[in-house]
Amino acid sequence: MPTIAAGVVKFQKETFPKHKDLFEKLATGQEPEALFITCSDSRIDPSMMTSTEPGQLFICRNAGNIVPPHTTATGAMTASIEFAVGALKVPHIVVCGHTECGAMKGAMNLDALSSLPHTKEWLSFSAAAVAVVNEKGANMPDPEKMHLLIQENVLLQLQHLRTHPTVAAALAAGRVKLHGWVYDIKTGAVEAYDEDKNAFTPVEERYAAEVAAFAERNTHGH
Repeated sequence: MPTIAAGVVKFQKETFPKHKDLFEKLATGQEPEALFITCSDSRIDPSMMTSTEPGQLFICRNAGNIVPPHTTATGAMTASIEFAVGALKVPHIVVCGHTECGAMKGAMNLDALSSLPHTKEWLSFSAAAVAVVNEKGANMPDPEKMHLLIQENVLLQLQHLRTHPTVAAALAAGRVKLHGWVYDIKTGAVEAYDEDKNAFTPVEERYAAEVAAFAERNTHGH
């Protein structure tokens, strides 16, 4: 806690004054570019990874970057998704998994989580991804099998997203796009799912046109 408290003091004395205009603008409202769903893992920093500022990402975090399929029950993820898409009108939703994910290791062996009943139940939302891996990766070495699970879990949660009414409506209207990413903690690499190739490819390859257009706008000061 001393480290965290000292960080707050540093933020108030050094960081906040440098971005005073930004925070004054944000005090009047928000218009994030994306709903960013990722893991609660302390090693993941969405803003650092994407080089974004406050106000650009609407972030939801939980163990395993999971999106429960829509039901009539209200939950934190369901309400947050509904608000981001229905009220804030985010144009993009990113589900970002990561390497060395403890949640996915747990999902692969739910029986070992008897002492963590809520965690066990939560990770059951990844069961279909585990089933796919057990089918497709039966003969894979464990590290490869785990990497496949991390990818398949991201794709499964994208399927779950489509069951949410606000997301389904926005998709039908063409005003939101879904993205599946996997972040490598050790190397900093980020791969994005390419539907045309049915594979995860480097972000710079998957979004080459968008990145080039962004660089062009920045070069000309627009």
